[in-house]
Amino acid sequence: MKAQPPESLQQLIARQGAFSPDRIYLEDARSRRAFTFGAFAEAIARWHATFADLGICAGASVLVDLNDPLAFAVAHQAVIAAGLRSIPVDPDAPGSTLERLSALVGGAALIVSDRVDRSQLPATASAAIDAESGWPSRVDAPELAANAPAVERDGGSAILFTSGSTGEPKGVELPESQLLFVAAAIAAHNALTSDDRGYNPLPLFHVNAQVVGLLATLVAGGTLVLDRRFHRTGFWELLRTRDITWLNAVPAILAVLARGGEITVPPRLRFIRSASAPLPEAVRDALGDVPLVVSYGMTEAASQITATPLAGGAPDGSVGVPVGTQLEVRDDEARTLAAGEIGALWIRGPGVIGGYYAGRAAERFDDAGWLQTGDLGMIDEGGYVYLVGRSDDVINRGGEKVYPSEVEDVLLGDARVREAVVIGRTDDILGAVPVAYVILVDGADSVDESQLVDALAGACKQHLPRSKRPVEINVVTDVPRAPTGKVQRSRMRAELETGHSRAAS
Repeated sequence: MKAQPPESLQQLIARQGAFSPDRIYLEDARSRRAFTFGAFAEAIARWHATFADLGICAGASVLVDLNDPLAFAVAHQAVIAAGLRSIPVDPDAPGSTLERLSALVGGAALIVSDRVDRSQLPATASAAIDAESGWPSRVDAPELAANAPAVERDGGSAILFTSGSTGEPKGVELPESQLLFVAAAIAAHNALTSDDRGYNPLPLFHVNAQVVGLLATLVAGGTLVLDRRFHRTGFWELLRTRDITWLNAVPAILAVLARGGEITVPPRLRFIRSASAPLPEAVRDALGDVPLVVSYGMTEAASQITATPLAGGAPDGSVGVPVGTQLEVRDDEARTLAAGEIGALWIRGPGVIGGYYAGRAAERFDDAGWLQTGDLGMIDEGGYVYLVGRSDDVINRGGEKVYPSEVEDVLLGDARVREAVVIGRTDDILGAVPVAYVILVDGADSVDESQLVDALAGACKQHLPRSKRPVEINVVTDVPRAPTGKVQRSRMRAELETGHSRAAS
């Protein structure tokens, strides 16, 4: 199905508000608060009037620092629809984050926050939001507001910051046209309609929830139930009582559900969408007949790059086929590789950025507009994509490349292991050696850890060549994670090298 992106976010909001004013667009999972499309459009109009009253010009930056999911959804989209730049803030981050993010974009014109102790930057206007109506409230506007000069723009944008292996944030500016293109592609791929009711427990300051959740639902004219975070207790009952037809999740959430006892699939659930990382086969098997759409994406592509077909049938281990994006596998000399060969993944298309904010990391782009993702993988003869890891995660053991995923798959073959993570540790002779961390399934407190480690080492000896076997296997209760649940391997490597690993054997 070919995706047709809307003309602009403002036009899309106005059209949905006029066409279906009484249809619910957003619901709060923990209360009965909701926004119809009509109420949402009215709230957006109120914010636009406030921006105009404050003299905030097109292209100005607005920090959106909101913990309430419905309030965030209104303010974030109001900023973009007004031709401004929305900079989402992690609501759990310290107040100093506001100052840091403002400095990275050259100053914010406005802060929208629901913190009790709002950190106001010098000469910066600030506003709160009424959680019931979505309208602006308590607007404070210093005389010397740090407004950016008016600039010619095709629309608003979102600026998100990602950290690479150096830990230095790279700004990713996602123009309105790019966001809408990807959202329309996702809505079409998942066959979303006005009858659909999605559930999103993922953090809204990340691109997945913003595009896959908020915008794709807005394009389809459906309903999205927003939660502040994932709760395992009562999960399936919540989906049943809220009449959910699709779930926006990540592998970490699905792993918990798969190991959490009997799964009672709600009758209206059409599919579960899994994003961020490949889904382990053990988790797929545990979920049984629940339809799964496994996807691969990144912030630079406004979330989705590939996805498995909604009707199923994708090969095991695949993250699907490109959706609205071109994808190539290249070697170290940037030459395109044949099907089945492992190399670096490069992407290009309307959903992919042409450069980082302030010109950072320009070496990741070629002259033809292709972006090196930093991921390694391959494409099979049928066009299906498989990931094997990040280029930074590959372990070079004496000249032999060890991909963490191939070791992790062996460790996950033991029914007592819920999750496995393999990273490289510096070695004076070999350069680096693989070290493994495993997390046990729920209820495995009585497992003899020494016996388990011996069994896992035996499995590695049986299925892996000597160069790929981990030199150490640690049983741990958890590993460092990003707010989405994604494992922070770079942080694990840093902790390992500095002697502050969480390993508890």
